[in-house]
Amino acid sequence: MSRLDSETKRKLREMGVTSLVDAFEVQDDSLTLGMAFEERVKLAVDDAHAAFTHAKVEGLIRRAGLRYPNADLRRVDLLEQRGLDRGVIAQLGTCQFITRQQNVV
Repeated sequence: MSRLDSETKRKLREMGVTSLVDAFEVQDDSLTLGMAFEERVKLAVDDAHAAFTHAKVEGLIRRAGLRYPNADLRRVDLLEQRGLDRGVIAQLGTCQFITRQQNVV
């Protein structure tokens, strides 16, 4: 349970850091008991940042208008008829071709 009062929560939300308030609210006292203040703040900020990054990526994916927005390399059907090599797919998934400035096509 969060120890923030309602006025502090209101001010944080007004400042646009709702995810930080939410991160403080989900902190479990039994798990954070004995933690220093700095550690609890760091934990809350890490949680809020993860939520922020996730929301940002979701928004970018949605705006990209991808045909298969939930596509995942781990779920590619590697049937032999398709002629796909698991090693090549795994290598492309690392995106090293970008740093090596190689053309994938």
